[in-house]
Amino acid sequence: MKAKIKGVLLLALSLFVFSGCTGEIANARTSPIEIEDFTMTNQHGEKFGLSDLKGKVWIADFIFTNCNTVCPPMTANMMKLQNMIKDEGLDIEIVSFNVDPEVDTPEMLKAYLENYSADQTKWHALTGYSQKFINEFAMKNFKSLVDKPKKGDQVIHMTQFYLVDKNGEFIKEYAGLENPPYEEMIKDMKVLVKK
Repeated sequence: MKAKIKGVLLLALSLFVFSGCTGEIANARTSPIEIEDFTMTNQHGEKFGLSDLKGKVWIADFIFTNCNTVCPPMTANMMKLQNMIKDEGLDIEIVSFNVDPEVDTPEMLKAYLENYSADQTKWHALTGYSQKFINEFAMKNFKSLVDKPKKGDQVIHMTQFYLVDKNGEFIKEYAGLENPPYEEMIKDMKVLVKK
């Protein structure tokens, strides 16, 4: 009996060790979402789309420049993540989808990122579409709510960071506002870069 239990425990341990070596991502989406093709305008006034991210790992969020609540800390958190990505020597792109596109211009987005000293060769702030488009795009591709009420200048949006693999599939989300799991994000990115 003891030998049988010992054998089962050894098998379980070896499976655990083996699964850790396969580079799987814990708590990934059971059904990844393939990001639909898009072409938008970046903070430099250039066309930028899914084709520019082909074969790359990227992390996304939703922001706007006039946001006076969640966007400043989210962007500071993303900036910290960008610095960690650099320190690890990882080739990861950051994409910030603008949720107030009828107000925010490419120039405003560029100035916004400059305020955080972002590396704008790897961080792409996108606009150049309608409010209706981003509302639908966010929900369809990231299961993320975006809504601009008729009154006021603030936009309702989610605060997660969204990880996308080299195949253009959204596979995992993380807290982007309070206590982002930086080490977990870096670990997951390392797994995806190697795939």
